[in-house]
Amino acid sequence: MSKHNESLGDVHNSVNTENKTGWRKILAFIGPAYLVSVGYMDPGNWATDIAGGSAFGYKLIWVLLASNLIALLLQSLSARLGIVRGLDLAQASKNTYPRFTNFCLYILAQVAIIACDLAEIIGMAIGLQLLFDLPLIWGVLLTITDTILLLFLMNKGMRKLEAFIVSMIFIVGLSFLTEMFIVKPDVVEVVKGFAPSFLSGKSLYIAIGIIGATVMPHNLYLHSSLVQTRKISRTDEGIRSAIKFNLFDTVIALNLAFLVNAAILILAAGAFFTNGHFEVAEIQDAYKLLESIFGKMAPVLFAVALIASGQSSTITGTLAGQIIMEGHINLRIEPWLRRLLTRILAIVPAVITIIYFGEDSLGNLLILSQVVLSLQLGFAIIPLIHFTSDKKRMDKFAIGPLVKVGAWASAVIIVGLNVKLVYEQIITWLHDYPGATMWIYFLVIPIIIGIAVLLLYVFIRPLMFKHHEKPQLLPHGLALAIHDIEAISYKNIAITIDFSKNDFNTIRHGIMQGGKHAKYTLIHVVETAGARYHGTDVMDLETQSDFTNLEKYVTDLKNLGYKAIAKIGYGMPATAIADITNADKIDFIVMGSHGHKALKDLIFGTTVNSVRHKVNVPVLVVKPQPK
Repeated sequence: MSKHNESLGDVHNSVNTENKTGWRKILAFIGPAYLVSVGYMDPGNWATDIAGGSAFGYKLIWVLLASNLIALLLQSLSARLGIVRGLDLAQASKNTYPRFTNFCLYILAQVAIIACDLAEIIGMAIGLQLLFDLPLIWGVLLTITDTILLLFLMNKGMRKLEAFIVSMIFIVGLSFLTEMFIVKPDVVEVVKGFAPSFLSGKSLYIAIGIIGATVMPHNLYLHSSLVQTRKISRTDEGIRSAIKFNLFDTVIALNLAFLVNAAILILAAGAFFTNGHFEVAEIQDAYKLLESIFGKMAPVLFAVALIASGQSSTITGTLAGQIIMEGHINLRIEPWLRRLLTRILAIVPAVITIIYFGEDSLGNLLILSQVVLSLQLGFAIIPLIHFTSDKKRMDKFAIGPLVKVGAWASAVIIVGLNVKLVYEQIITWLHDYPGATMWIYFLVIPIIIGIAVLLLYVFIRPLMFKHHEKPQLLPHGLALAIHDIEAISYKNIAITIDFSKNDFNTIRHGIMQGGKHAKYTLIHVVETAGARYHGTDVMDLETQSDFTNLEKYVTDLKNLGYKAIAKIGYGMPATAIADITNADKIDFIVMGSHGHKALKDLIFGTTVNSVRHKVNVPVLVVKPQPK
């Protein structure tokens, strides 16, 4: 499989699970579900749990439990899809649905990720304000810097990323465990909260927010991809073993997430509801009340846990964004750019809300973001059930009748609650905003009808075209027939020079491609401020020095019997190299790899990729020799 086509190609099959037994085997599989579980305890969960606990006491614990059971079922199906078919949910959708449908599914999934990211932004900003008294607007803008942390962790490998996430979960869990001892909730009332009760009005709205905050759509995409980071035997026994161990991973991780969510709701019920504070929907209010009731220790733990959950959730949201973009619409862009775009799209509504409606309205925006997540769930759940039920492609690993009934029942419950919420919300808008009636009838309702039709189509199409998949939509296409292979002779080879210790190795690899029959063009690009501004000859001291050094390389090569010339480029390296390549009819390029990581990758790491996209000739990238 090409790394460009695999789900999360940079870390695909990067964790070996073979030739391991006992605890080593279990530990090799542990990780993916923990990355998924952070989405089940992010700041969005905090807002809905605090709102539910303060307004209704312990009565909504059963909603949390039901949401967790649904999440366990759906996440296990997601893992099964990734293990058995080697496809994530987005890739499987691309193979099944037409291009326009996939584009719509991508937009909806991206909206869900932005809504999730919005929750992380608000949570992080609130946590920073509570600990350091930083204004919310500055906290929101400061969250854009976590792109650097993501790049650093991704460069360190999947196990390091998982270790960071698990450490964040540990901080959150320890903080709330300590707070439970401080608050001392009513155990009898907690047990009563597990009994189901009728939902309507505000309780329904908060309950759907809890479901949206718990069963998050992008987590279904994420889990189906993360399980593929484990290298497994593709035999029936190997697949069956991988499904079993990933189920262990999922059950443990999601139940830990349930305990954290239950702890937040119980904390809100025990601290606020029982003390007469029934309308605590704001995280800031919860912090202040904790301080006034229980002293300084509880709110500090609360803020630390909030920051930890927000930071870990934003990383998994970025990975999910990569999966849906590459899977649904086959578009791959740099991770830092994708992260930046998603974060900016989430920051804008947060900043607008603070400026025009004040900081106090962020809590409502936080709950709304979770409701948006719930509304998008059907578009991820329905395809997932179809794909894992398909006996032709899942073979003996297709889900059985009981699991299928449970999965469809979960889908009906979620979609049904969302339909009820949308209906009640439209009625409320028509009653509260009579001046906006025309907009509701001619804009809002048609959009809702369009989304409903799309959901119906997503459900019906796999039933109508049960085994219809177009070959051109497969991740790789069809293999080409290989006939006689003739040797390629390169006549004009370009070698990029940066006057580092790697130059010798780069030149050596270039000469190996053409011998003494080819002509070698040594290229160096001057990147001074003047060169970048003018994009042409700038004979400053650096340029003169670089030209002299480049000519020395040329002279040395000529003395060895090679044909070589020097070319100086000016301005942006990728553009200058491409211009020289096209103008001089270069037919092969040899470039040295910089070997940068993390922050330097953000600054310097795009030259090779940019050159590849600007030229139509082969590019050989030479890595630095180990020290």
